Amino acid sequence: MKDTNDHKHAPRDERPRFEEEAFVRAAAIFRAAGDLGRLKLLERLSAGEWCVSELASLAGANMSTVSQQLRLLRSERLITRRREGSHLYYSLVDAHVSDLIHAALEHAREPATKRQEAVEAPSARPTRSRSR
Repeated sequence: MKDTNDHKHAPRDERPRFEEEAFVRAAAIFRAAGDLGRLKLLERLSAGEWCVSELASLAGANMSTVSQQLRLLRSERLITRRREGSHLYYSLVDAHVSDLIHAALEHAREPATKRQEAVEAPSARPTRSRSR
């Protein structure tokens, strides 16, 4: 077996770019946004403030379901709420959340062939023959 320590790389800065807590927090954000219903709520809230009843009506879901989804998003500090009389209004905490959601949706909208070409650049991947 060939020793891989012979392979030379350009010197790199080995210091971590982010603290461990940033990775933990980012993973929690992705988990919260990883549910289809919550992702749709986040995208809708990127357009501005919405009342729970409006969100439930647009989602075709009951208010308790939407409230549970909003509660989780709020616990992850992705959204905020304000009360006006008996109504609760929700909005995104900041533009970073909107940017993250829209970047993911734009990436998902790209044709699969375009994404596949980026992953499998023909000149960069060695070909393997299959033996049977």
